Amino acid sequence: MAQINVNNLTFYYETSFDNIFENVSFSIDTDWKLGFVGRNGKGKTTFFNLLLGKYEYTGSISTNTVFDYFPYQIKSEYLNQPAAEFMEELKGGVEQWRVICELDKLGLDAEILYRPFATLSFGERTKVMLAVLFSGENDFLLIDEPTNHLDREAREIVKTYLAGKKGFILVSHDRDFLDACIDHVLVLNRQSIEVQSGNFSGWWENKSRKDAFAQVENEKHKREISKLKAASERTRQWAEKSESTKIGYDPIKEHDRSKSTRAYIGSKTKKMQSRVKQMEARIDQEILEKEGLLQDIENPVDLKIMPLEHHKKTLLTANKYSLQYTDAQEPLFENLSLEINQGDRVFLNGANGCGKSSLIKSILQKASEKDAKSEDINLTESGMLQLASGLIISYINQDTSFLHGNIKEFCRKRNLEESLFCAILRQLDMERVQFGKNMEDFSEGQKKKILIAASILTPAHLYIWDEPLNYIDVFSRMQIEKLLLTYQPTMLVVEHDVKFRQQIATKTIELY
Repeated sequence: MAQINVNNLTFYYETSFDNIFENVSFSIDTDWKLGFVGRNGKGKTTFFNLLLGKYEYTGSISTNTVFDYFPYQIKSEYLNQPAAEFMEELKGGVEQWRVICELDKLGLDAEILYRPFATLSFGERTKVMLAVLFSGENDFLLIDEPTNHLDREAREIVKTYLAGKKGFILVSHDRDFLDACIDHVLVLNRQSIEVQSGNFSGWWENKSRKDAFAQVENEKHKREISKLKAASERTRQWAEKSESTKIGYDPIKEHDRSKSTRAYIGSKTKKMQSRVKQMEARIDQEILEKEGLLQDIENPVDLKIMPLEHHKKTLLTANKYSLQYTDAQEPLFENLSLEINQGDRVFLNGANGCGKSSLIKSILQKASEKDAKSEDINLTESGMLQLASGLIISYINQDTSFLHGNIKEFCRKRNLEESLFCAILRQLDMERVQFGKNMEDFSEGQKKKILIAASILTPAHLYIWDEPLNYIDVFSRMQIEKLLLTYQPTMLVVEHDVKFRQQIATKTIELY
Protein backbone atom coordinates (compact mmCIF):
# COMPACT_ATOMS: atom_id res chain seq x y z
CA MET A 1 0.00 0.00 0.00
CA ALA A 2 1.23 3.47 -0.90
CA GLN A 3 -0.16 6.94 -0.44
CA ILE A 4 -0.84 9.88 -2.74
CA ASN A 5 -0.31 13.10 -0.81
CA VAL A 6 -1.62 16.37 -2.23
CA ASN A 7 -0.33 19.49 -0.48
CA ASN A 8 -1.37 23.09 -1.22
CA LEU A 9 -2.27 22.23 -4.80
CA THR A 10 -3.22 25.26 -6.89
CA PHE A 11 -4.08 25.11 -10.58
CA TYR A 12 -5.88 27.26 -13.13
CA TYR A 13 -6.26 27.32 -16.90
CA GLU A 14 -4.84 30.28 -18.76
CA THR A 15 -8.28 31.01 -20.21
CA SER A 16 -10.05 30.78 -16.82
CA PHE A 17 -10.78 33.62 -14.40
CA ASP A 18 -10.84 31.39 -11.32
CA ASN A 19 -8.59 28.70 -9.90
CA ILE A 20 -9.78 25.13 -10.46
CA PHE A 21 -7.93 24.15 -7.27
CA GLU A 22 -6.64 26.54 -4.63
CA ASN A 23 -4.37 25.42 -1.76
CA VAL A 24 -5.94 21.93 -1.76
CA SER A 25 -4.53 19.27 0.58
CA PHE A 26 -5.60 15.66 1.16
CA SER A 27 -4.23 12.10 1.17
CA ILE A 28 -5.53 8.85 -0.34
CA ASP A 29 -4.34 5.24 -0.21
CA THR A 30 -3.62 3.33 -3.40
CA ASP A 31 -5.44 0.16 -2.29
CA TRP A 32 -8.74 2.03 -1.96
CA LYS A 33 -11.69 1.70 -4.30
CA LEU A 34 -12.24 5.44 -4.46
CA GLY A 35 -15.30 7.14 -5.92
CA PHE A 36 -14.67 10.66 -7.26
CA VAL A 37 -17.74 12.91 -7.05
CA GLY A 38 -18.38 16.52 -8.00
CA ARG A 39 -20.43 18.75 -10.24
CA ASN A 40 -19.62 19.11 -13.94
CA GLY A 41 -16.68 21.47 -14.42
CA LYS A 42 -15.39 21.17 -10.83
CA GLY A 43 -12.10 19.59 -11.94
CA LYS A 44 -12.37 15.78 -11.80
CA THR A 45 -10.79 15.12 -15.20
CA THR A 46 -8.38 18.01 -14.60
CA PHE A 47 -7.17 16.33 -11.40
CA PHE A 48 -6.60 13.11 -13.35
CA ASN A 49 -4.49 15.05 -15.85
CA LEU A 50 -2.50 16.60 -12.99
CA LEU A 51 -1.76 13.13 -11.62
CA LEU A 52 -0.67 12.08 -15.11
CA GLY A 53 1.73 15.06 -15.25
CA LYS A 54 0.03 16.78 -18.19
CA TYR A 55 -0.16 20.25 -16.60
CA GLU A 56 2.06 22.42 -14.47
CA TYR A 57 0.80 23.45 -11.04
CA THR A 58 1.94 24.91 -7.75
CA GLY A 59 2.03 22.89 -4.54
CA SER A 60 2.93 19.23 -4.58
CA ILE A 61 1.58 15.79 -5.45
CA SER A 62 3.93 13.25 -3.90
CA THR A 63 3.76 9.51 -4.62
CA ASN A 64 5.84 6.72 -6.12
CA THR A 65 2.74 5.28 -7.80
CA VAL A 66 2.45 4.66 -11.56
CA PHE A 67 -0.86 5.86 -13.02
CA ASP A 68 -2.89 4.60 -15.97
CA TYR A 69 -6.03 6.19 -17.40
CA PHE A 70 -9.34 4.97 -18.82
CA PRO A 71 -10.63 5.49 -21.47
CA TYR A 72 -7.63 5.03 -23.73
CA GLN A 73 -7.46 7.31 -26.74
CA ILE A 74 -8.03 5.06 -29.75
CA LYS A 75 -6.34 6.54 -32.80
CA SER A 76 -8.28 6.49 -36.05
CA GLU A 77 -5.74 4.15 -37.64
CA TYR A 78 -6.41 1.59 -34.91
CA LEU A 79 -10.13 1.28 -35.65
CA ASN A 80 -9.65 -1.17 -38.52
CA GLN A 81 -7.09 -3.20 -36.56
CA PRO A 82 -7.78 -5.86 -33.90
CA ALA A 83 -6.95 -4.85 -30.33
CA ALA A 84 -4.29 -7.55 -30.15
CA GLU A 85 -2.18 -5.55 -32.62
CA PHE A 86 -2.25 -2.16 -30.87
CA MET A 87 -2.82 -2.85 -27.16
CA GLU A 88 0.94 -2.59 -26.52
CA GLU A 89 0.59 1.04 -27.64
CA LEU A 90 -2.18 1.58 -25.08
CA LYS A 91 -0.32 0.05 -22.14
CA GLY A 92 3.39 -0.55 -22.39
CA GLY A 93 4.53 -4.07 -21.46
CA VAL A 94 1.02 -5.52 -21.50
CA GLU A 95 0.91 -9.32 -21.71
CA GLN A 96 -1.81 -10.84 -23.85
CA TRP A 97 -2.49 -13.77 -21.52
CA ARG A 98 -3.28 -11.34 -18.69
CA VAL A 99 -5.69 -9.44 -20.93
CA ILE A 100 -7.41 -12.71 -21.86
CA CYS A 101 -7.81 -13.57 -18.16
CA GLU A 102 -9.44 -10.18 -17.51
CA LEU A 103 -11.71 -10.58 -20.54
CA ASP A 104 -12.94 -13.87 -19.11
CA LYS A 105 -13.96 -12.06 -15.90
CA LEU A 106 -15.84 -9.58 -18.09
CA GLY A 107 -17.70 -12.37 -19.88
CA LEU A 108 -15.89 -12.09 -23.23
CA ASP A 109 -14.00 -14.67 -25.29
CA ALA A 110 -10.39 -14.11 -26.34
CA GLU A 111 -11.43 -14.01 -30.01
CA ILE A 112 -12.69 -10.46 -29.53
CA LEU A 113 -9.05 -9.31 -29.47
CA TYR A 114 -8.73 -10.42 -33.11
CA ARG A 115 -11.78 -8.65 -34.51
CA PRO A 116 -11.44 -5.13 -36.01
CA PHE A 117 -11.98 -2.67 -33.18
CA ALA A 118 -14.50 -0.64 -35.22
CA THR A 119 -16.81 -3.67 -35.43
CA LEU A 120 -17.13 -3.92 -31.64
CA SER A 121 -20.08 -2.44 -29.77
CA PHE A 122 -19.58 0.34 -27.19
CA GLY A 123 -19.88 -2.26 -24.43
CA GLU A 124 -17.32 -4.56 -26.03
CA ARG A 125 -14.88 -1.70 -26.56
CA THR A 126 -15.23 -0.65 -22.91
CA LYS A 127 -14.61 -4.19 -21.70
CA VAL A 128 -11.54 -4.64 -23.91
CA MET A 129 -10.04 -1.36 -22.64
CA LEU A 130 -10.81 -2.30 -19.01
CA ALA A 131 -9.16 -5.69 -19.55
CA VAL A 132 -6.02 -3.96 -20.85
CA LEU A 133 -6.16 -1.41 -18.01
CA PHE A 134 -6.29 -4.07 -15.26
CA SER A 135 -3.72 -6.37 -16.85
CA GLY A 136 -0.79 -4.54 -15.26
CA GLU A 137 0.67 -4.83 -11.77
CA ASN A 138 0.76 -2.18 -9.05
CA ASP A 139 -0.66 0.59 -11.23
CA PHE A 140 -3.12 3.01 -9.65
CA LEU A 141 -5.94 3.35 -12.17
CA LEU A 142 -7.85 6.51 -13.05
CA ILE A 143 -11.23 5.44 -14.46
CA ASP A 144 -13.29 8.23 -16.03
CA GLU A 145 -17.00 7.45 -16.53
CA PRO A 146 -16.83 3.86 -17.83
CA THR A 147 -20.63 3.39 -18.04
CA ASN A 148 -21.50 6.02 -20.65
CA HIS A 149 -23.40 4.47 -23.58
CA LEU A 150 -23.49 1.06 -21.86
CA ASP A 151 -26.79 -0.81 -21.71
CA ARG A 152 -28.15 -2.34 -18.51
CA GLU A 153 -26.55 -5.76 -18.98
CA ALA A 154 -23.11 -4.32 -19.80
CA ARG A 155 -23.33 -2.00 -16.78
CA GLU A 156 -24.09 -4.89 -14.50
CA ILE A 157 -21.10 -6.85 -15.82
CA VAL A 158 -18.72 -3.89 -15.46
CA LYS A 159 -20.16 -3.11 -12.01
CA THR A 160 -19.53 -6.67 -10.80
CA TYR A 161 -16.05 -6.62 -12.35
CA LEU A 162 -14.98 -3.37 -10.66
CA ALA A 163 -16.51 -4.47 -7.35
CA GLY A 164 -13.90 -7.24 -7.30
CA LYS A 165 -11.00 -4.87 -7.95
CA LYS A 166 -9.14 -2.27 -5.88
CA GLY A 167 -6.54 0.43 -6.39
CA PHE A 168 -8.49 2.90 -8.51
CA ILE A 169 -10.28 6.25 -8.60
CA LEU A 170 -13.65 5.97 -10.32
CA VAL A 171 -15.50 8.95 -11.76
CA SER A 172 -19.15 8.07 -12.23
CA HIS A 173 -22.45 9.90 -11.80
CA ASP A 174 -24.48 6.70 -11.50
CA ARG A 175 -25.38 6.32 -7.80
CA ASP A 176 -26.19 2.62 -8.02
CA PHE A 177 -22.90 1.94 -9.81
CA LEU A 178 -20.88 3.92 -7.26
CA ASP A 179 -22.52 2.20 -4.30
CA ALA A 180 -21.60 -1.21 -5.68
CA CYS A 181 -17.97 -0.45 -6.59
CA ILE A 182 -16.37 1.84 -4.00
CA ASP A 183 -15.29 1.85 -0.35
CA HIS A 184 -14.16 5.52 -0.10
CA VAL A 185 -15.39 8.81 -1.55
CA LEU A 186 -13.36 11.82 -2.69
CA VAL A 187 -15.76 14.75 -3.06
CA LEU A 188 -15.19 18.10 -4.73
CA ASN A 189 -17.60 20.25 -2.77
CA ARG A 190 -18.44 23.82 -3.73
CA GLN A 191 -15.64 25.32 -1.59
CA SER A 192 -13.75 22.36 -0.13
CA ILE A 193 -12.57 18.81 -0.71
CA GLU A 194 -13.29 15.91 1.60
CA VAL A 195 -12.34 12.25 1.80
CA GLN A 196 -14.67 9.81 3.58
CA SER A 197 -14.88 6.04 3.95
CA GLY A 198 -17.97 4.24 2.66
CA ASN A 199 -20.01 4.43 -0.53
CA PHE A 200 -21.88 7.31 -2.15
CA SER A 201 -25.19 6.74 -0.34
CA GLY A 202 -23.43 6.73 3.03
CA TRP A 203 -21.64 9.97 2.17
CA TRP A 204 -24.86 11.59 0.92
CA GLU A 205 -26.72 10.62 4.10
CA ASN A 206 -23.95 12.14 6.25
CA LYS A 207 -23.86 15.25 4.05
CA SER A 208 -27.63 15.71 4.30
CA ARG A 209 -27.41 15.60 8.10
CA LYS A 210 -24.47 18.03 8.14
CA ASP A 211 -26.25 20.39 5.75
CA ALA A 212 -29.42 20.33 7.88
CA PHE A 213 -27.37 21.07 11.03
CA ALA A 214 -25.50 23.89 9.23
CA GLN A 215 -28.77 25.48 8.14
CA VAL A 216 -30.17 25.34 11.69
CA GLU A 217 -26.96 26.83 13.09
CA ASN A 218 -26.98 29.49 10.39
CA GLU A 219 -30.53 30.56 11.28
CA LYS A 220 -29.62 30.60 14.99
CA HIS A 221 -26.61 32.86 14.33
CA LYS A 222 -28.70 35.15 12.10
CA ARG A 223 -31.28 35.61 14.87
CA GLU A 224 -28.59 36.26 17.48
CA ILE A 225 -26.83 38.78 15.21
CA SER A 226 -30.12 40.57 14.60
CA LYS A 227 -30.87 40.81 18.33
CA LEU A 228 -27.35 42.02 19.15
CA LYS A 229 -27.47 44.66 16.41
CA ALA A 230 -30.80 45.99 17.69
CA ALA A 231 -29.53 46.09 21.31
CA SER A 232 -26.27 47.70 20.20
CA GLU A 233 -28.12 50.41 18.28
CA ARG A 234 -30.40 51.19 21.25
CA THR A 235 -27.43 51.42 23.63
CA ARG A 236 -25.51 53.63 21.18
CA GLN A 237 -28.50 56.00 20.93
CA TRP A 238 -28.76 56.16 24.74
CA ALA A 239 -25.05 56.88 25.02
CA GLU A 240 -25.25 59.65 22.43
CA LYS A 241 -28.31 61.16 24.11
CA SER A 242 -26.61 61.01 27.52
CA GLU A 243 -23.40 62.51 26.14
CA SER A 244 -25.35 65.42 24.66
CA THR A 245 -26.59 66.42 28.13
CA LYS A 246 -23.11 66.53 29.66
CA ILE A 247 -22.41 70.14 28.62
CA GLY A 248 -24.93 72.94 29.08
CA TYR A 249 -28.21 72.83 30.97
CA ASP A 250 -31.17 75.05 31.82
CA PRO A 251 -30.82 76.12 35.49
CA ILE A 252 -34.55 76.84 35.69
CA LYS A 253 -35.64 73.42 34.36
CA GLU A 254 -32.74 71.55 35.96
CA HIS A 255 -32.45 73.48 39.24
CA ASP A 256 -31.33 70.37 41.14
CA ARG A 257 -28.34 69.73 38.87
CA SER A 258 -24.84 70.59 40.10
CA LYS A 259 -21.53 70.85 38.25
CA SER A 260 -20.51 67.43 39.59
CA THR A 261 -23.31 65.90 37.50
CA ARG A 262 -21.13 66.29 34.42
CA ALA A 263 -18.63 63.68 35.71
CA TYR A 264 -21.47 61.29 36.54
CA ILE A 265 -22.95 61.62 33.04
CA GLY A 266 -19.52 61.10 31.49
CA SER A 267 -18.96 57.92 33.53
CA LYS A 268 -22.41 56.62 32.62
CA THR A 269 -21.83 57.36 28.94
CA LYS A 270 -18.46 55.60 29.03
CA LYS A 271 -20.09 52.45 30.44
CA MET A 272 -22.76 52.47 27.74
CA GLN A 273 -20.13 52.95 25.03
CA SER A 274 -18.19 50.04 26.52
CA ARG A 275 -21.33 47.91 26.30
CA VAL A 276 -21.69 48.88 22.63
CA LYS A 277 -18.11 47.72 21.93
CA GLN A 278 -18.76 44.44 23.76
CA MET A 279 -21.89 43.85 21.67
CA GLU A 280 -20.03 44.66 18.46
CA ALA A 281 -17.34 42.15 19.46
CA ARG A 282 -20.05 39.53 20.05
CA ILE A 283 -21.59 40.38 16.67
CA ASP A 284 -18.19 39.91 14.99
CA GLN A 285 -17.79 36.56 16.77
CA GLU A 286 -21.25 35.40 15.68
CA ILE A 287 -20.52 36.41 12.09
CA LEU A 288 -17.19 34.56 12.25
CA GLU A 289 -18.91 31.40 13.52
CA LYS A 290 -21.57 31.77 10.83
CA GLU A 291 -19.04 32.04 8.01
CA GLY A 292 -18.48 28.80 6.14
CA LEU A 293 -21.57 27.07 7.49
CA LEU A 294 -23.34 27.10 4.11
CA GLN A 295 -20.33 27.15 1.78
CA ASP A 296 -20.68 23.49 0.73
CA ILE A 297 -24.44 23.04 0.91
CA GLU A 298 -25.97 21.59 -2.25
CA ASN A 299 -29.24 23.48 -2.42
CA PRO A 300 -30.08 23.55 -6.14
CA VAL A 301 -32.76 25.86 -7.44
CA ASP A 302 -36.00 24.11 -8.37
CA LEU A 303 -36.31 23.86 -12.14
CA LYS A 304 -39.58 24.51 -13.99
CA ILE A 305 -41.05 22.94 -17.11
CA MET A 306 -44.28 23.88 -18.88
CA PRO A 307 -45.71 20.78 -20.61
CA LEU A 308 -48.61 21.31 -23.02
CA GLU A 309 -51.94 19.54 -22.59
CA HIS A 310 -53.24 17.72 -25.66
CA HIS A 311 -56.93 17.34 -26.40
CA LYS A 312 -56.46 13.56 -26.68
CA LYS A 313 -55.65 11.30 -23.76
CA THR A 314 -53.54 8.87 -25.83
CA LEU A 315 -50.57 10.51 -27.56
CA LEU A 316 -48.87 7.48 -29.14
CA THR A 317 -49.95 3.95 -29.99
CA ALA A 318 -47.95 1.06 -31.44
CA ASN A 319 -49.48 -2.30 -32.34
CA LYS A 320 -47.44 -5.27 -33.62
CA TYR A 321 -44.86 -2.72 -34.71
CA SER A 322 -41.50 -3.87 -36.13
CA LEU A 323 -38.39 -2.09 -37.42
CA GLN A 324 -35.63 -3.49 -39.60
CA TYR A 325 -32.68 -2.00 -41.47
CA THR A 326 -33.21 -2.58 -45.17
CA ASP A 327 -29.90 -4.42 -45.58
CA ALA A 328 -30.20 -6.49 -42.36
CA GLN A 329 -31.21 -10.14 -42.06
CA GLU A 330 -33.05 -9.76 -38.75
CA PRO A 331 -35.38 -7.04 -37.43
CA LEU A 332 -34.23 -4.73 -34.65
CA PHE A 333 -37.41 -5.65 -32.78
CA GLU A 334 -40.83 -6.94 -33.73
CA ASN A 335 -44.43 -7.09 -32.51
CA LEU A 336 -44.03 -4.08 -30.21
CA SER A 337 -47.23 -2.98 -28.49
CA LEU A 338 -47.05 0.37 -26.75
CA GLU A 339 -49.43 3.08 -25.57
CA ILE A 340 -48.36 6.44 -24.16
CA ASN A 341 -51.08 8.41 -22.40
CA GLN A 342 -50.78 11.90 -20.98
CA GLY A 343 -48.86 11.77 -17.70
CA ASP A 344 -47.01 8.54 -18.57
CA ARG A 345 -43.24 8.45 -18.26
CA VAL A 346 -42.27 5.43 -20.35
CA PHE A 347 -38.71 4.09 -20.26
CA LEU A 348 -37.38 1.93 -23.10
CA ASN A 349 -35.06 -0.79 -21.89
CA GLY A 350 -32.89 -3.29 -23.70
CA ALA A 351 -29.39 -4.12 -24.90
CA ASN A 352 -27.43 -1.76 -27.16
CA GLY A 353 -28.50 -2.34 -30.75
CA CYS A 354 -32.01 -3.55 -29.91
CA GLY A 355 -33.60 -0.54 -31.64
CA LYS A 356 -34.37 1.98 -28.88
CA SER A 357 -32.90 4.99 -30.69
CA SER A 358 -34.26 3.75 -34.03
CA LEU A 359 -37.77 3.64 -32.58
CA ILE A 360 -37.32 7.22 -31.36
CA LYS A 361 -36.14 8.36 -34.80
CA SER A 362 -39.13 6.67 -36.42
CA ILE A 363 -41.46 8.51 -34.03
CA LEU A 364 -39.73 11.82 -34.77
CA GLN A 365 -40.07 11.29 -38.50
CA LYS A 366 -43.79 10.66 -38.17
CA ALA A 367 -44.11 13.82 -36.10
CA SER A 368 -42.11 15.72 -38.78
CA GLU A 369 -39.52 16.85 -36.24
CA LYS A 370 -36.75 18.97 -37.77
CA ASP A 371 -34.10 16.94 -35.92
CA ALA A 372 -35.22 13.79 -37.69
CA LYS A 373 -35.82 15.20 -41.18
CA SER A 374 -32.11 15.55 -41.80
CA GLU A 375 -31.42 11.91 -40.94
CA ASP A 376 -31.88 9.04 -43.37
CA ILE A 377 -32.28 6.14 -40.96
CA ASN A 378 -32.80 3.59 -43.79
CA LEU A 379 -35.45 1.61 -41.91
CA THR A 380 -38.44 -0.40 -43.03
CA GLU A 381 -41.41 -0.81 -40.72
CA SER A 382 -44.39 -3.07 -40.34
CA GLY A 383 -47.39 -2.95 -38.06
CA MET A 384 -48.92 0.26 -36.78
CA LEU A 385 -47.34 3.31 -35.15
CA GLN A 386 -49.76 6.20 -34.71
CA LEU A 387 -49.30 9.65 -33.14
CA ALA A 388 -51.99 12.08 -32.04
CA SER A 389 -52.52 14.87 -34.56
CA GLY A 390 -50.75 18.15 -33.85
CA LEU A 391 -48.38 16.47 -31.38
CA ILE A 392 -45.49 18.73 -30.33
CA ILE A 393 -42.34 16.88 -29.27
CA SER A 394 -39.28 18.15 -27.40
CA TYR A 395 -36.29 15.91 -28.17
CA ILE A 396 -32.89 15.35 -26.55
CA ASN A 397 -30.45 13.54 -28.82
CA GLN A 398 -27.86 11.27 -27.20
CA ASP A 399 -25.30 12.71 -29.65
CA THR A 400 -23.85 16.17 -28.90
CA SER A 401 -21.38 16.42 -31.80
CA PHE A 402 -23.70 18.77 -33.74
CA LEU A 403 -23.32 21.55 -31.13
CA HIS A 404 -21.25 24.36 -32.64
CA GLY A 405 -21.06 28.11 -32.20
CA ASN A 406 -22.07 30.13 -29.17
CA ILE A 407 -25.17 30.13 -26.98
CA LYS A 408 -26.61 33.24 -28.68
CA GLU A 409 -26.56 31.48 -32.07
CA PHE A 410 -28.01 28.29 -30.56
CA CYS A 411 -30.93 30.19 -29.02
CA ARG A 412 -31.61 32.02 -32.27
CA LYS A 413 -31.74 28.76 -34.26
CA ARG A 414 -34.03 27.12 -31.67
CA ASN A 415 -36.17 30.23 -31.18
CA LEU A 416 -35.37 30.27 -27.46
CA GLU A 417 -35.34 33.30 -25.17
CA GLU A 418 -31.61 33.69 -24.47
CA SER A 419 -31.95 35.22 -20.99
CA LEU A 420 -34.31 32.43 -19.83
CA PHE A 421 -32.08 29.81 -21.41
CA CYS A 422 -28.99 31.12 -19.60
CA ALA A 423 -30.98 31.31 -16.36
CA ILE A 424 -31.77 27.58 -16.62
CA LEU A 425 -28.10 26.82 -17.32
CA ARG A 426 -27.16 28.77 -14.19
CA GLN A 427 -29.74 26.76 -12.23
CA LEU A 428 -28.01 23.65 -13.57
CA ASP A 429 -24.80 25.08 -12.06
CA MET A 430 -23.08 26.09 -15.28
CA GLU A 431 -20.67 28.97 -14.71
CA ARG A 432 -21.39 32.28 -16.45
CA VAL A 433 -17.87 32.31 -17.90
CA GLN A 434 -18.96 29.41 -20.16
CA PHE A 435 -21.59 31.54 -21.86
CA GLY A 436 -18.98 33.42 -23.88
CA LYS A 437 -17.30 30.26 -25.21
CA ASN A 438 -18.14 28.17 -28.25
CA MET A 439 -20.11 25.04 -27.41
CA GLU A 440 -17.61 22.74 -29.13
CA ASP A 441 -15.19 23.71 -26.33
CA PHE A 442 -17.63 22.63 -23.60
CA SER A 443 -17.20 19.42 -21.63
CA GLU A 444 -19.58 16.59 -22.51
CA GLY A 445 -21.54 17.23 -19.32
CA GLN A 446 -21.93 20.91 -20.22
CA LYS A 447 -23.09 19.99 -23.74
CA LYS A 448 -25.73 17.70 -22.26
CA LYS A 449 -26.92 20.53 -20.03
CA ILE A 450 -27.36 22.68 -23.16
CA LEU A 451 -29.72 20.06 -24.62
CA ILE A 452 -31.57 19.54 -21.33
CA ALA A 453 -32.07 23.30 -20.84
CA ALA A 454 -33.37 23.64 -24.40
CA SER A 455 -35.85 20.81 -23.87
CA ILE A 456 -37.03 22.17 -20.51
CA LEU A 457 -37.61 25.58 -22.10
CA THR A 458 -39.60 24.11 -25.01
CA PRO A 459 -43.32 23.61 -24.23
CA ALA A 460 -44.36 20.22 -25.62
CA HIS A 461 -46.98 17.48 -25.36
CA LEU A 462 -44.34 14.74 -25.35
CA TYR A 463 -40.70 14.89 -24.17
CA ILE A 464 -38.46 12.29 -25.82
CA TRP A 465 -35.06 12.03 -24.13
CA ASP A 466 -32.44 9.62 -25.51
CA GLU A 467 -29.78 8.95 -22.84
CA PRO A 468 -30.03 12.49 -21.43
CA LEU A 469 -27.90 11.87 -18.33
CA ASN A 470 -24.64 10.73 -19.91
CA TYR A 471 -21.88 12.85 -18.27
CA ILE A 472 -24.42 14.75 -16.11
CA ASP A 473 -23.26 15.11 -12.47
CA VAL A 474 -25.16 13.35 -9.72
CA PHE A 475 -26.46 16.56 -8.12
CA SER A 476 -28.00 17.74 -11.39
CA ARG A 477 -29.53 14.28 -11.85
CA MET A 478 -31.34 14.61 -8.53
CA GLN A 479 -32.38 18.15 -9.49
CA ILE A 480 -33.88 16.84 -12.77
CA GLU A 481 -35.62 14.00 -10.89
CA LYS A 482 -37.36 16.55 -8.68
CA LEU A 483 -38.42 18.58 -11.72
CA LEU A 484 -40.00 15.59 -13.45
CA LEU A 485 -41.76 14.34 -10.32
CA THR A 486 -43.15 17.82 -9.64
CA TYR A 487 -44.47 18.67 -13.12
CA GLN A 488 -45.04 15.09 -14.41
CA PRO A 489 -44.61 15.74 -18.15
CA THR A 490 -45.45 12.96 -20.60
CA MET A 491 -42.17 11.32 -21.58
CA LEU A 492 -40.50 8.59 -23.60
CA VAL A 493 -37.01 8.02 -22.19
CA VAL A 494 -33.94 5.87 -22.83
CA GLU A 495 -31.73 5.99 -19.75
CA HIS A 496 -29.61 3.32 -18.03
CA ASP A 497 -29.28 5.04 -14.63
CA VAL A 498 -31.08 2.51 -12.43
CA LYS A 499 -31.99 4.90 -9.60
CA PHE A 500 -33.22 7.57 -12.02
CA ARG A 501 -35.47 5.04 -13.74
CA GLN A 502 -36.79 3.74 -10.42
CA GLN A 503 -37.68 7.29 -9.35
CA ILE A 504 -39.21 8.53 -12.61
CA ALA A 505 -40.68 5.68 -14.68
CA THR A 506 -44.39 4.93 -14.59
CA LYS A 507 -43.92 2.17 -17.18
CA THR A 508 -40.93 0.25 -18.59
CA ILE A 509 -40.97 -1.36 -22.05
CA GLU A 510 -38.43 -4.09 -22.80
CA LEU A 511 -37.11 -4.34 -26.36
CA TYR A 512 -35.55 -7.61 -27.49
